[in-house]
Amino acid sequence: MEQKVNAWKANLTNGLILGLIGVAYSLIMYFLDLTTKQSLGYFFIIIEIVVLYFLVKSYRDNYMHGMITYGQALGAGMIICVYYAIIAAIFGYILYAIIDPGLIDKMLALSEEQNLKRGMTQEQIDLSMRVTKKIMTPVFMTIMAVLGNIFFGLIISLIVAAFVRKEGNPLVDSSPNA
Repeated sequence: MEQKVNAWKANLTNGLILGLIGVAYSLIMYFLDLTTKQSLGYFFIIIEIVVLYFLVKSYRDNYMHGMITYGQALGAGMIICVYYAIIAAIFGYILYAIIDPGLIDKMLALSEEQNLKRGMTQEQIDLSMRVTKKIMTPVFMTIMAVLGNIFFGLIISLIVAAFVRKEGNPLVDSSPNA
């Protein structure tokens, strides 16, 4: 009789790997003073897709005996992304609350500059900035980071699972879990 694999335990290391890659990328962005460059954030999404593909494939090959359904691959990807979201949120809180609280002010200034470029009136900008200042706190940003990373993790996992899935032939494979 085959043992059931606990997907949460099996993917803990994979989640830590993705989390550490995310933290390393964030640190590089911070030290190069590129934290506010949105286009480089999109670049990390590509990195995340590639890394998640290899991590879910590793889970398939090492824990699922080379076979995984779309649902199992999606679940593994989501578990990895939940671990990543927690690590990224903790790091984000530390970055914005302890390492560089002035980074939030930089982001607020960038937001105000973007509003000016959009042609907003000064009244609109002032109102927008009052609201933005209330939500640009380390705690709120941490909560939104967890939720946002889990949401994008779902989308990325849906894509990755389509490429990682590998189901056996029920006529050839005689294992009871096929």
